[in-house]
Amino acid sequence: MQSKASKFAAWFAAVSSLPAIPALAQSESHQGQGQAIVTVLPSKGAQAPAVSQPQLSVKVNGKEATVTRWQQFNPNSPVELVLLIDGAARTSLSTQMSDIEKFVQTLPPNVSATIAYMQNGSADLTGPLTTDRTETLRGLRIPTGGVPGVSASPYFCLSSLAQHWPSTNRQARREVVMVTDGVDYYDGALHYDPEDPYLQAAISDAVKAQLVVYSIYWRNTGRLDQTLAATNAGENLLAQLTHATGGSDYWIGYGDPVSLQPYFEDIEHRLSNQYELGFMTPSNGKTQVDTFRLKVNAPGAKVDTPEQVLVLGSEIAGTEQ
Repeated sequence: MQSKASKFAAWFAAVSSLPAIPALAQSESHQGQGQAIVTVLPSKGAQAPAVSQPQLSVKVNGKEATVTRWQQFNPNSPVELVLLIDGAARTSLSTQMSDIEKFVQTLPPNVSATIAYMQNGSADLTGPLTTDRTETLRGLRIPTGGVPGVSASPYFCLSSLAQHWPSTNRQARREVVMVTDGVDYYDGALHYDPEDPYLQAAISDAVKAQLVVYSIYWRNTGRLDQTLAATNAGENLLAQLTHATGGSDYWIGYGDPVSLQPYFEDIEHRLSNQYELGFMTPSNGKTQVDTFRLKVNAPGAKVDTPEQVLVLGSEIAGTEQ
């Protein structure tokens, strides 16, 4: 029987070498498997509804899938969270330091956290993932602002984080909170391009690494970032990213929020209302990123699901049996 370590090594080697989104083969006689993190929230002022497996309907790549697992995460199940802050954010972000500190300090004990800064197209981690809140907050600093070379694409930075996640614990949920304006200079800051190749690559990398991404809009220091067109582009790109991974985007319009605390409180609320959904789906036998749709027949439930998921092909899924 294959050991867990060797299973993981085989799985990771195959996943890390995936192309972005490969074309489907003509034959789909195989069964692929995968999982998704689903957030189930109550209607405003109500209690979280109970959602059972028979109330779920899943389609993967447009085809009916079979739900094999549906279970709310235990409050003690491990979570790994990276707070990814744009290194070129306005120095006015200093007004939010107390909110950031409070967010880190009030994270549940099952959450390991660290802070990273977007620097020159990569995620610069300030320390390891840890449950020591004092240690995590040692890395918190005011962003440098308009230093040349800092304002690379935030999507480069997310891809870097996804490809070099600071842990090998596949049992932990992986969550990322991005604080950025979302503007991609490399694809043109003055328009919204839903096919932005760097955004698409970041989505693919995040899905492969099974990240749930949240974004908090905060304007950058560059002059282009202050235009309405750039703001619209950044906010829409961030929304596209978070919806693809099952997270949420936070913004108030064309300015910066007065406080980040309501956003952080909502994120913590979401972490405590997440479910693991496992599925089997018709497949061409290859491991790839596919579209994902979930319908829940539960009145009063607000459900956030990823729009894309990683489907393990038969060459990998078979090792998990």
